[in-house]
Amino acid sequence: MIFDTLQQQVEEILARYPVKRSAILPLLNMAQEQEGYVSESAMREIAKILDLTPPQVFETVTFYTMFHLKPIGKFHLQVCKSLMCALVGSDDVVGWIQKKLGIATGQTTPDNTFTLSVVECLGSCGTGPMMQVNDDYYEQLSEEKVGRILDDLKRDGICSLKTGPFMYPQPLAK
Repeated sequence: MIFDTLQQQVEEILARYPVKRSAILPLLNMAQEQEGYVSESAMREIAKILDLTPPQVFETVTFYTMFHLKPIGKFHLQVCKSLMCALVGSDDVVGWIQKKLGIATGQTTPDNTFTLSVVECLGSCGTGPMMQVNDDYYEQLSEEKVGRILDDLKRDGICSLKTGPFMYPQPLAK
């Protein structure tokens, strides 16, 4: 069982919440850190710990895009598809990634390096089109930038084009 070796951490998390079920997100995060995704067995364990049903845990896992029901690649490419990003070309970004990596949305490259997802708003509406790669933001994307990001990540595991999680638009020159 995934939480058997983490019992002390589980107890510390549960102690923070007066209502047991409120610990669901930290426990899901813990499970995902251990396995790389939230497995069915982890959901069952969490349900038992929190006195919930497995479907209640599953509902939470599927509501949040940060949780994964199957293993994903080393780099999770999440392209924002909200209205603001769509208006400035997020569909193009998805197309460039699909073409370069040879995968469709929801798929992982055969070498398990990249997984492509489309998600709702990532909170960077003024700097679209943008994507989040793991915890890093890449904004104001062009085909050239996307190509460089993917090449750098594959080669070095890091890309200097990341903009934060938040890059605010630069003031206009006077």
